[in-house]
Amino acid sequence: MILPDGHSIRPLRQADLPAVCEIECSCQAQPWTAAQFATEQDHPCSSIDIYQWGDAIAGFLCSWLIAGELQIQNLAVAPDFRRQGVARRLLEFVLGRALDAGMKTAWLEVRAGNLPAVALYRELGFRDEARRPNYYHDGEDALTMALRSGRC
Repeated sequence: MILPDGHSIRPLRQADLPAVCEIECSCQAQPWTAAQFATEQDHPCSSIDIYQWGDAIAGFLCSWLIAGELQIQNLAVAPDFRRQGVARRLLEFVLGRALDAGMKTAWLEVRAGNLPAVALYRELGFRDEARRPNYYHDGEDALTMALRSGRC
């Protein structure tokens, strides 16, 4: 994958946790804690990829790849970097790596009202599989979306 000059995607480092937690808190009503990110780092099926934009961490994507299924666990982009292709590049990078490792299906859940995210996932080939009423603590529904490897 070709990224703009000064941009890179790399694994999470311990020193990244404060910035990642700050992004998470800016994006989620019930954010993951530093301990939860550390647990993900230690999980053998989990990957946390960081989008580095110059000196700043612009976003991250946490995923699991198990038995040919990719599960997008958490994707967040810092407010100053939204609508600039960070989420798309992270997703394309992770999906490409998972395909190379034998992925058959990718899954994710997204707030039904997060229209920019839903639109991006659909542009990348994800299709609605189910709606989970009142899934989030505030009562919002979740959409479960899937991407079959034949569409990647």
